[in-house]
Amino acid sequence: MRRRQFLLSVAAGVPVLGALAAGTVHARQQEADPTADLTVANPAFAPGKGPRLAVDQGHNNFHTVEGRYAPFAAVARADGYRVSGLGMRFDQAALSEVDLLVVANPLAAENLGNWRLPTPGAYTPEEVAAVKAWVEAGGGLLLIADHMPFPGGAEPLARAFGFSFDNGFAQKTGGGPEFFQRQDGSLSEHAITRGIDRVQSFTGSSFVAPPEAQPLMTLKGGWSVALPEVAWEFDAKTRRIDGEGRLRGAALIVGRGRVVVMGEAAMFTAQAAGPQKRKMGFNAPTASRNKAFLLNVLHWLTPPP
Repeated sequence: MRRRQFLLSVAAGVPVLGALAAGTVHARQQEADPTADLTVANPAFAPGKGPRLAVDQGHNNFHTVEGRYAPFAAVARADGYRVSGLGMRFDQAALSEVDLLVVANPLAAENLGNWRLPTPGAYTPEEVAAVKAWVEAGGGLLLIADHMPFPGGAEPLARAFGFSFDNGFAQKTGGGPEFFQRQDGSLSEHAITRGIDRVQSFTGSSFVAPPEAQPLMTLKGGWSVALPEVAWEFDAKTRRIDGEGRLRGAALIVGRGRVVVMGEAAMFTAQAAGPQKRKMGFNAPTASRNKAFLLNVLHWLTPPP
């Protein structure tokens, strides 16, 4: 019986201040929350018997198993997944050793500590071709690209499956929490959203999906996308586009494989942000269903054979 294989690619949420040395500032502002609830009430797999989940640590990644994505890794382990890091380029041999690969905040080398345009892709054409063939043969890809500069790093993988990220900041008009809810249609009906009435995201990007994709999270109720030259630097000259109707989450079946694309990833982990250690992610008091959403995403990408 063939085991399905899955790729999880993430460029995750980083809502803090700073620009010139943005990478350093953001790193100082966020850390894994040691107080977060990382338990899973009804694990999908026996301990250590689930799919092999590897977190990419070979593309200048902001999130790693030992770092800001440690809470994500802990929840996946509690659900039975076998979690480790992967510090190599993507090719057929590397992908054959994983069932689910997480790529968190991929960046080209020139954008390390330099969150300004241009933001080239973090993947070679050969890596993209290997991932696409792997998905078409039955693998799964969860690709998350948060606000600029991360959409630039993730764009080669997104483009291979017909998605196009906005390399900016998708923001609610008037600010406020980023809730996606069933009651207003911003959270769509799908197996991934079953049993969930609301999820919260924490500053991210938006994207356009191919017509065959199924929306999960849609920007509704007044959104704009700011496209700055430097991350977190906004002024009257900053270019903006209408964000209404663009997506923050979508699912797509590709050949025998599956793809989920997301425009924010802090929602999938648990962080303490800023000097006040503000809870940001599934540990936030207002995001009580985010952990269930995370597990639903993993389960949709790893259906039983």
